[in-house]
Amino acid sequence: MKNKFTKLLFLTSIAIVSSFFSCAEGNKTNSQDKKIYKKEPKLVLQITVDQLRGDLPYRFLDNMGEGGFRYLLNNGIVFTDAHHSHANTETIVGHTTLSTGANPSSHGMVANVWLNRSTGYLSYNIEDGRYPLLSENADVNKKTEIDPTQRTARSSGRSPSNILVSTLSDELNLSTNGEAKVFGVSVKDRGAIAMAGQAGKAFWFSKSAKQFVTSAYYYNAYPEWVSTFNKSDFTKKYGNQQWNLLKDKSNYLFGESDDQQWETNFPGFGITFPHNYGDPASKYFGTILTLSPAGDEITLDFAKTLIENEAIGQDDITDYLSVSFSSTDYVGHVFGPSSLEMEDNLLHLDRTLADLLSFVDKKIGLENTLIVLSADHGSPEAAGYLTSRGIDTKNINTDDWDKKNSIASLKKRFGIGQELIKDYFHPYVYLNHEVIKKNNLNLEEVQLAVSEEISKFEGVSAAVSSTMLNKGLVPNTSEMRFVLNNHNSERSGDIYVVFKPHLFVNDFDGLSVASAHGSPWSYDTFVPIIFAGYNFKHQQVNRKVHTIDIAPTLAKMIGSKPPSGSEGTVLVEVVNK
Repeated sequence: MKNKFTKLLFLTSIAIVSSFFSCAEGNKTNSQDKKIYKKEPKLVLQITVDQLRGDLPYRFLDNMGEGGFRYLLNNGIVFTDAHHSHANTETIVGHTTLSTGANPSSHGMVANVWLNRSTGYLSYNIEDGRYPLLSENADVNKKTEIDPTQRTARSSGRSPSNILVSTLSDELNLSTNGEAKVFGVSVKDRGAIAMAGQAGKAFWFSKSAKQFVTSAYYYNAYPEWVSTFNKSDFTKKYGNQQWNLLKDKSNYLFGESDDQQWETNFPGFGITFPHNYGDPASKYFGTILTLSPAGDEITLDFAKTLIENEAIGQDDITDYLSVSFSSTDYVGHVFGPSSLEMEDNLLHLDRTLADLLSFVDKKIGLENTLIVLSADHGSPEAAGYLTSRGIDTKNINTDDWDKKNSIASLKKRFGIGQELIKDYFHPYVYLNHEVIKKNNLNLEEVQLAVSEEISKFEGVSAAVSSTMLNKGLVPNTSEMRFVLNNHNSERSGDIYVVFKPHLFVNDFDGLSVASAHGSPWSYDTFVPIIFAGYNFKHQQVNRKVHTIDIAPTLAKMIGSKPPSGSEGTVLVEVVNK
């Protein structure tokens, strides 16, 4: 009996020990599987297409190839109802939102320009006189100059110092103790700098120098490969050439619309195909390149050269590269989104994207690359195009607002004999604080009175004072929530103006254009969000998401903390791949 009991105890012990090692081995396997599953990508490739409204890739997809938009839409996680959640849908605002996961109220980039009350001059978003450009054609010792006629401070210096919170790229740098390589590339300075953040490096195209440049914030001197690239005179191949259609006009949706009166006739470029690039010696040559697919092509060439020379994605540390393609924005402004030029430009961009992804696949592997594509804003239809389709629209002129009878009555009421409305820089009205102070007036009272009058002006949907926004005393509507998300008490103007849908201030860098974005309406907020590569399985997600969700989602995927101002929600469809 004793022997039987001893034998049973011995066998039971063996079973328990065997079970323990079996569980341990199982846990080891699960741990290994989990490690493989959680392996960080070698590269985060963030592609931003400037002014790519969410419907445009689908609209022209039939004429596109396999490796660009079609690859992303057919293989990626596609969010079909993605929007920005701020009111001023401009380039710097959208790019910084994409990079930080924060709204402008937190990241501070409330507009492409704002009036600096401490200096009295207009500030460009990334202007910084402390860090001049490094360029053979620029005076690196040049100080900030003041143009008294424009109340504008002008400096070639550039830096990300005005961004008030960290970017995703900053967090990657911090989490890897500076070992991650971080770069931003674009035709636009603000498109590159906003994404590279404060810890990365940024390069952009100088239209005047016809080179890719950077500033003293990033380097004391150019890396040798950049100098070599610039010395190759890479724009010369476009000299005296033309932008021609990729296909016969009969294949295009807008093939019969190649001569519309509302399109902008830029000097030497014209409004019909073929569009001439002109003489490389011309002062407008660099600008004209950006009004066409050439702008995206030179951005691609530089990005590929950077990947090669900086050994991007070649070790186990996750690197970050932002490539912002800007030609869509310029073409949209000059010709409108419903134009033959836009249609053909997107077919060219499709080829450019396919080239980029093929190059990344060869050098790094798409399975090792986490790709996210989005846009800094959408775009309205050109006013002329809307009119041609029977939709009421109008371009609004703000120049005479200070002279209107209702404002004249306010001046009389407040005892003011000078201008009360000092400036309108989209989307803000700036009041004459000097006059208000001189007359011992209450700024809040004046702001409220002027905003009430402006709200009655033709074409205005809402005019709300900064005082009311500071106190949160606004209606709980989608429109006002977007305005609040755009409000920063230190940088926003006196009165935020929202125009009614399909009514615009058609100004772009001082040029009267076919189309201008910058509203809280869905045509300006609607953008694509697509995650691809990295062995993602295709999904189409139809719930509403926002661009502030991208940065915290990327942070989760790479194992860093979210950017410091991040307000978005992690996209579960991505992290649960």
